Amino acid sequence: MLNINFVPEDYIQSNESRRTNLMYLMLFGIVMAGLGGSFMTIKIRQRALSAKEGLVNAKMTQAKEAVRQFEELQTKRKAMIKTALTTAELLEPVPRSVLLASLTNNLPPGTSLLRVNIVQKEPKNAGRGVARNKYKAAKAQKAATEPKVSREKLLETHIDIEGVAPSDLQVAAYIEQLSSSSLLDNVALVESKEQEIDDTAFRQFKLTAMLRKDVHLTSEDISRIRAKCEMATYKF
Repeated sequence: MLNINFVPEDYIQSNESRRTNLMYLMLFGIVMAGLGGSFMTIKIRQRALSAKEGLVNAKMTQAKEAVRQFEELQTKRKAMIKTALTTAELLEPVPRSVLLASLTNNLPPGTSLLRVNIVQKEPKNAGRGVARNKYKAAKAQKAATEPKVSREKLLETHIDIEGVAPSDLQVAAYIEQLSSSSLLDNVALVESKEQEIDDTAFRQFKLTAMLRKDVHLTSEDISRIRAKCEMATYKF
């Protein structure tokens, strides 16, 4: 049986063209959607990376600030340690009140103090040049390699003592007591002369002494010396 197609070929071609164009449009839409999705994904990742970069920069800034503050604290700490060491070197190894109490505790009966003068001086041999002979030169070279001692630690504490006693026996006993003290050294009699007041004769004496090197008292020693001084004052 013969099939006869009454549809014009132009119409058929037109439908096929429309279907082809529609397919192309759909493919183009899919490709554009894919490109748009990729673009959005890239943008989101860029924003996430930018946010992470901002956090890293903020942490680095905080770390730099923390390092700067730590360095400032270290500098202040070193300055404070240096100040504390200097202050500790300038502090008297024995408080003057304790030294006066020790001088009072050793007074024989009937003896009293008139004046006490405490002065810090440099040693007499301080500031001399290097010795000329080989022994002293080698000694000086050895001393140069050792740690330097601060000027304050080289100072010597000299004590001038004036007082009155019934006789020279009390003066000699006082010198003996001071010589056996753990605080004093080089106790010497400078002068002892007779004085008379209201028909009463007594001896006025002058002594010199030095504070021992590297003397360090504990709080118990200081309390004991002060308590003994208070008892002696009360009895007097």
